[in-house]
Amino acid sequence: MAEQTIAEPIAIKRIGSFHVEGREAIASGLPVQEVVYTRGSPPRPLDPNGEYEVEQMYVQYVQLEKAKAKYPLLMWHGGGMSGVTWEDTPDGRPGWQSIFLRAGHDVYVSDAVERGRASWCCIPGVYEGNAVARPKQESWEGFRFGPIGSWDPDPAKRKSYDGQRFPIAALDAFQRQTVPRWTTSDIPTQRAYDRLIQKVGPAVVMVHSQGGNFGFTAALNAPDKVRAYIGIEPSGTPPPGTDLTGLRDIPHLVVWGDYIDLVPQWTESRARIEAYGAAIRDAGGSFDIIDLPALGIKGNSHFPMMDNNSDAVAALVQDWMESRNQME
Repeated sequence: MAEQTIAEPIAIKRIGSFHVEGREAIASGLPVQEVVYTRGSPPRPLDPNGEYEVEQMYVQYVQLEKAKAKYPLLMWHGGGMSGVTWEDTPDGRPGWQSIFLRAGHDVYVSDAVERGRASWCCIPGVYEGNAVARPKQESWEGFRFGPIGSWDPDPAKRKSYDGQRFPIAALDAFQRQTVPRWTTSDIPTQRAYDRLIQKVGPAVVMVHSQGGNFGFTAALNAPDKVRAYIGIEPSGTPPPGTDLTGLRDIPHLVVWGDYIDLVPQWTESRARIEAYGAAIRDAGGSFDIIDLPALGIKGNSHFPMMDNNSDAVAALVQDWMESRNQME
């Protein structure tokens, strides 16, 4: 992928958005509330009973005047995040949305069910359990910015991994991207992604982290619409024993960063993902791996699209797409 500068214009045909439908939920038997809608105004009654639209997904798209890629690129975020993952980096550099637009792809960035602009419904019974949020320490250690036990509320006392490429000084800006999440919404989320594929496809699916399993399953559910799968440190797979013969014509790529062997959750996750990849190969499909440290590219976190070499990692992914005949 040729180097391009921010100053070079991108010829855009359209920027737009839509919501992928979820379902209608009906609330009944709830008490009427007294609500002050604007500070200083008198309270007004609100009857919360009635019909609601729930489990929808938000999608923003940017279409080029002349795309070079054969298929649009769908970008799906990970757990506790939203589509902001793919936009500008926490320290203000162009993110992968811009990079892949410049490489010639129409790009569709999603906020999954109950995340970001997809919104969520506070009516009881729509989501099981309670929403959870991610504190800074969990981000620091779980996303491999610094070793387990290295977190300190005082930035001067934290110790990141040697050679870390994540923009540590922008940690607070990154943390502002995180959103509450439910751990019980996988079924409606998968349904929304499958509907998106039917609406937009054929398409290339690019996923991150928790989005990995949604992308794997979307390929199984619509092998005629998913033209390639790109997993950036994906987590989760369909269950062992799943029939994978339908994936023979869908090239798969997984990208891994650094320090994985130092964090048990990622060591285990990688083993599961690569076992699934081996099963895809056994079924006659292709499953490629870009192991950045093995290529001599050290220091990448769980967020290669935000690290200080994000352009270089994107170029490797673009090269793979070109090698897999994804461009005109």
